[in-house]
Amino acid sequence: MKETGKINYVEIPSRDIETTKAFFASAFGWSFVDYGPDYVAIENAGLDGGFYKSDKIASTESGSVLVVLYSSGLETTVNNVISSGGRVVQDIFDFPGGRRFHFTDPNGNEFAVWSEPNP
Repeated sequence: MKETGKINYVEIPSRDIETTKAFFASAFGWSFVDYGPDYVAIENAGLDGGFYKSDKIASTESGSVLVVLYSSGLETTVNNVISSGGRVVQDIFDFPGGRRFHFTDPNGNEFAVWSEPNP
């Protein structure tokens, strides 16, 4: 349900929309709705959003917001990211409350994936 003042939608730059769609479909099972050649909406990703055509990238180094995904199997997700064309830029590490890693998609945008701590 949409609520006033709650995060509702996230938009992320993409140098190549088709490459972006292929990567996230393969690595995470997302699907998409095209809105012309320069925009695609994300479906089945947990939060509504989209990718827009841009030469810029989102990275924490440049001060961007970090989009963090969840995984119940962190090691499997690392393998899915790599086999789908992503690049791990920070290996799995512990943080208060769990473990996570950072990766870039084929366009260079940085994301993270977290999981609960190992039992």
